[in-house]
Amino acid sequence: MIKHALILSLTAMVLAGCDQVTAKLGIENPALKEAKVDAEGKAVGSACRHSGRAIEDCYAIYSWLPKASVYSGWREMDEYMRENQLETIAPQLPPPEPPGAKRRRPAAAAETETASTTAVPATPTETAPPTATENK
Repeated sequence: MIKHALILSLTAMVLAGCDQVTAKLGIENPALKEAKVDAEGKAVGSACRHSGRAIEDCYAIYSWLPKASVYSGWREMDEYMRENQLETIAPQLPPPEPPGAKRRRPAAAAETETASTTAVPATPTETAPPTATENK
């Protein structure tokens, strides 16, 4: 009897932690993943509309999100902003790069590196002879 109770309690404990175990193993429920991606797309779409970005720009910037959910969020925010007469907010930061894209180096670092690789050794400068107007 005690053995059955112990087995039952251990089974209950293991099953209670299934979500945590599957998360650690990287096994995702397709329905939960779809819901998460859809919610993220709606949030991004509404943020794009609030910042005044065109829907095409949002599609290009956030190409890994489904267009349907981005559009749905953009449309909902558009309706909300029109009803409440809200103005767009100018974005303060540049848009993020999509995942997997190579990160660009800052322009100053790129110029410095290019200049150092293509630089010609410095030669002493010669002074030009004085012109006629300088002699007077």
